[in-house]
Amino acid sequence: MDSISTVNVVFVEPFFPRNQREFARGLAETGATVIGVGETPLWGLDDQLKGWLTHYEQVSSVTNVDAMTEVVRRIQSRLWVDRLEATIEAHTMAAAQVREATGIPGTSVRTAWLCRDKPSMKQALRDAGVPTAASTAAGTAAEAHEFAARVGFPLILKPRAGAGAADTMRVDDDDQLNRALLNYGRAGVGSIAVEEFVEGHEGFYDTLTVNGEVELDFVSHYYPNVLEAMRTRWINPQFVSTNRLDSVTEYDEVKEMGRRVVKALGIGSSATHMEWFFGPKGLKFSEIGCRPPGVGAWDLYSAGNDIDLYREWANAVVHGHVSTRPSRRFASGIVALRPEADGRVHGYSGVDDMQHRFGEYVIDAHLPHVNSPTQPVEAGYMANAYVRMRHPDYDTLRGMLDTVGQTLRVHAS
Repeated sequence: MDSISTVNVVFVEPFFPRNQREFARGLAETGATVIGVGETPLWGLDDQLKGWLTHYEQVSSVTNVDAMTEVVRRIQSRLWVDRLEATIEAHTMAAAQVREATGIPGTSVRTAWLCRDKPSMKQALRDAGVPTAASTAAGTAAEAHEFAARVGFPLILKPRAGAGAADTMRVDDDDQLNRALLNYGRAGVGSIAVEEFVEGHEGFYDTLTVNGEVELDFVSHYYPNVLEAMRTRWINPQFVSTNRLDSVTEYDEVKEMGRRVVKALGIGSSATHMEWFFGPKGLKFSEIGCRPPGVGAWDLYSAGNDIDLYREWANAVVHGHVSTRPSRRFASGIVALRPEADGRVHGYSGVDDMQHRFGEYVIDAHLPHVNSPTQPVEAGYMANAYVRMRHPDYDTLRGMLDTVGQTLRVHAS
């Protein structure tokens, strides 16, 4: 890797979702040769994305290990492959298995497994002394009820390898537990993670690690916690990235916990997304993804810190170091705007007032056009309308996001 022009990177699924192109852009801007492998046919890629890719291979499924291994070996027959990178949760395990089969360095199968399988993750971290909620893997109703009898309600149930709040639920008694297990069974979920419910405020700690060391880090806060936000229509939820990470000592414990997690799980050079709770029982680790966060978090970090995180991720992959440090100049955040009903959007109110009062602090806004179909509340922060903002003062930004959430209405029926 003496010359940036000789670094060849296979990048998994550069086309979808849309921000995947930013990783391809970052790699190309570092001078890497970028070989895309994805499910979209070549003719479906736009010219801008094609310009960042030196070559592209279509595959039936990027999670089909045999098909991916065959494609990567075909690429290796033509040129040396230095790295194979995947940035979507569902792709990380297959990518690790392909690396192992083809001798490409990067996140190992063991690390990918520990970052995907929640019970195994929690056990490995407990063994390393990281404070986590009590948890188990339950493949039968008896196992789930035994854990409930031992730990007590409420409990959190989730798929062992799920991402975000998808299919995650809280149960408060045996009847709710039975109904939840029945629903998982109908959905074909054979084994689930069952966890102690941890009371407290929820946030996340995101890093870019290089050779096992955290080089860049960011902390964001959820308002309210994710499970409530994804289940309640009237709430316009937020997450907000703080610019006080280096100036407030209360974050030192979060940063230290994150470093211990990285070491315990054997993470080398990778983006990470870690979730945590802080409440009556102190700081508790929740879970980790060995990949960047979703819902545009890196865009907020970039806008708040005078940094191009996609480019810095590429620097870590290609050069083994980063070139820029976060400025911490702005706090940045998003407020999701829920339509008042499911159906189709028929208008907005409060947009002009928002622009008049806060226009200079708005990063961007997404307001689907009239007659657009709405998406369900549980689809997430960016599924419907949203506004992203930044401000030098964290508390002021929180107040502005609150005001936007209370006054900008999405009318639908």
